[in-house]
Amino acid sequence: MPRAPDQRAPNHRLREAIAGSGLGYDGVARAVVRVAAENGEALRTNKSAVAHWVAGVAPVERTALYLAEALSRRTGRPVTLTELGLAESSEPRLAGAQPIETATLLGRADVEHRSYLAAAVYTASDVAMPLNYDAEPVSRLLRARTGDTRVGAAEIMVIRHITGAFAAADEVLGGGHGLSTAATYFADTAAPLLIGRFASGTVRCDTYAAVAELAWLLGWKHHDLGEEGAAQQYYMLGFQLAVEADPNAHAAWMMRAVAHQALSLDQHQHSRDLIQAALRRAQGHADGATEALLHITHARAHAALGDKPSAARALLVACL
Repeated sequence: MPRAPDQRAPNHRLREAIAGSGLGYDGVARAVVRVAAENGEALRTNKSAVAHWVAGVAPVERTALYLAEALSRRTGRPVTLTELGLAESSEPRLAGAQPIETATLLGRADVEHRSYLAAAVYTASDVAMPLNYDAEPVSRLLRARTGDTRVGAAEIMVIRHITGAFAAADEVLGGGHGLSTAATYFADTAAPLLIGRFASGTVRCDTYAAVAELAWLLGWKHHDLGEEGAAQQYYMLGFQLAVEADPNAHAAWMMRAVAHQALSLDQHQHSRDLIQAALRRAQGHADGATEALLHITHARAHAALGDKPSAARALLVACL
């Protein structure tokens, strides 16, 4: 017998995914609410809502993203919206293997599609990216691309001055002040310099380092606004650029940003793994102040996991 025009087909994919997760509808609802809270949204999702989704009533876009993230965390692998029988074309994920294109897309999205980027969801599955990051193929692609713009000390100085000015404004006014202006500069001026003609290898490294710091600042501005998904994408991009500049101390510093965000969002195990990897990168390459801050973050991660002896040892090392 054919279905009535307003009768929806059950979402068998979602039902199977939930069954495979070992969570009941109530457990799924609670997990979705937790992910939403991390991203600054208070949902009242309950088991009845989950039952409606399984029956074929699709959740709204952001809730669908929270659902996918909740099931990803439960299963320990990325779960896509397509796998759940939901549309994936609108999922706002920009970070990827092409840092320059990602920088341009992120910066322009901040200006032209603000709500699109703000809708990005913080994902636990992406946090571990720095742990297994293979820089060689990305670096090879970047070095093979050379534009016409000559880049020297003057261009680097300007990027750093502008980053400093926007950082100072954020400290005074908060709330992501100047975000759109900083994003425009990032996409239209700073990112294109990454494929410029560098005066030397040192200049290339310094350019990537300066742009990485601006990416970090944009991530921090989004964090200030409670937009953790967008912040995560900028932090991941900043890490990729920092690896090109200095795979040791600077990359470790960017990993600290990723670990710090993970810590604030209760991803304590990820935070500890990241900061331990950052300390290995920094050993013998970073100055004392940088290493001390890494050890302090390490101590916080241990404390969050309830490992007080390890937290105390990390604090002791920070003080030495």
